[in-house]
Order: sequence, then structure tokens, then C-alpha cells
Amino acid sequence: MGSRMKKLALIVMVALSLAIIASGCAGEGALEGGGEGGGAGGDAVVVGSANFSEQLILGNMYAELLEDRGVSVERRLNIGSRDTLFPALESGEITLVPEYTGALLVFRAEGEEEELKGSEPSQVTDRLREELPDGLVALDPAEAQNRGSLAVLPETAEEYELETYSDLAEVADELAVGGPPEFPTRYSGLVGLQEVYGIEEFGEFRALDAGGPLTAEALSSGQIDVARVFTTQGVIKDQGWVVLEDDKNMELAQNIVPVISEPALTDEIQSALNELSAGLTTENLISLNERVEVDREDPEDVAREYLQENGLIE
Repeated sequence: MGSRMKKLALIVMVALSLAIIASGCAGEGALEGGGEGGGAGGDAVVVGSANFSEQLILGNMYAELLEDRGVSVERRLNIGSRDTLFPALESGEITLVPEYTGALLVFRAEGEEEELKGSEPSQVTDRLREELPDGLVALDPAEAQNRGSLAVLPETAEEYELETYSDLAEVADELAVGGPPEFPTRYSGLVGLQEVYGIEEFGEFRALDAGGPLTAEALSSGQIDVARVFTTQGVIKDQGWVVLEDDKNMELAQNIVPVISEPALTDEIQSALNELSAGLTTENLISLNERVEVDREDPEDVAREYLQENGLIE
């Protein structure tokens, strides 16, 4: 096995291990006093997050930043999916989470992907604010986005002259695509590709995971030609994959945005989180994710060092 494949195998093993740990944490009463920060109590801001690397980095950033500003904080990170996390936010059990504008909008208002395709990020954010329930506030979004996309190996991009989704439309029926089981039926999958790009079908579809270790292994080993990925994944840069440009903006903007319970929001908290968002770029996220996903650094350490290096905490 070559050194590149050995490294990928290690990444896959680490990712699988983290997934098992995350699943266990989420299943052991993460909203019942378990997890990293215990239960909500007093006037503490309870920071929650979903259970993947980027969310752990962002959740720790929010917590470290507010603690540095003298705010009492409890961490309830690694909770699980939005289906679990958002109800906890609505109920007040969690008071602050890092979110993604487009994904949360679709969660709140089914069908918005089709209605808003091609929209500017600011339009997606404005629409999200309209859809949030009373008592929840979306603060300033970051420039940073983590969008769903399609990636290919460099040799595949060269062979088929692929740079954009539009290029893919001409050859999709010759290629195998891999992604989550719902890919064929979601607007962010084949439904949108058919409507926006005229891609009726791929040569083959393989049900894998949502940009996780199964997809990474399948793409690198040649089991699939096209992979459904998320643009800030550290493995993309590490493996040198080519991310195709969504040149007709099928995917909604997915800017990172803090969503907070309004009773917990103070001018000091708003100012601190907006300051963080103002400097956070997609390139930042890619580098930070690579440190956690590939180099196996601790998300809390990575978050703290980013804040220190950018003058946000001492």
C-alpha cells in the first residue's frame, strides 16, 4: 500500500472511531446532564453543537471567546444532528449553537432550496431570520461557508475536463457517484442536478455516507468517480481532490452563523460573536478541519489557538 493510501486508511480509521464515540456520547443522555458541560444552570450561556469536527471547533470557539469576555459558559457539545439540537435550542436547554444559514432555513421551511436557488448569501440569511421561531436570533453570519458539493480525483477532472457542474452534465452517465442514501431524492442531490443542470442520471449510484469515511475511501480507491462532499472537509485538501464549481448556484449559501436564545443575548455577547464571525473565512475552516480530521489535534486546542492567533482572546 502506498504512503498516500496508508494515510487515507488512517484518516478513515480515525473518522470511524470519532463517529462511534460521537454516537455513544449522543446516546448517553447528552441532553440529560451528560456531555461536556452538564446541565443548564443559573445564567450560564449553554453552548451546544452537532457531532462532527467542524461543529466541535466552532462550539469551542464560541465558548472560549465568551469565557474570555467574562461570560459564564457551559459546554454541551457533540450532541447529535439538527433534529436533536434544534429542539433543545427552542426549549432553552441549549442557548447558543453554530449553524449554517441554508441548511437551517431548509430545516425550518421545506422547499426553500428551490425557491431561493441562485440567491445571494444575504438573501438566505434574511429569509432564515423570518423563519426562526420567536425567541431565537441569528447574529451576523461569517463569510465562511461549508457547502455541499461534488468532488473528483485530479485524474478524473483531467480526463473528462471537469471544472464545474455544467461540465459534469455532459459525462455524468459515464461516471459512478457516491453519497448519502437520500442523494437521489433530495434537491441538494439528483433532484436539483436534474432541474438546474439537466443531469438525468449517473452511470451508477452507490449509497455511502454524507461526505464521511465511506465516501472518502470509495473515491480514493476508484470505486466511485464523483463524491458528495462538504467544501471545508480537511480530507479534500489533504488528498488533493478537485471540488467542482456549482456554477449555477444550485446549493443555497451555507454561511456559519451563531443562533442564540434571545433572553441570553447581551450587547457584550453579540459584539464578541459578531467580531469572531467578521474574520472567519472558508479557508480558515478548511485549515482548522484538516488539523482535527487529518492531524488528529484536539478541537478545543485548535479553537483556542485560532482565537489567540487572531487577537480575539489572550
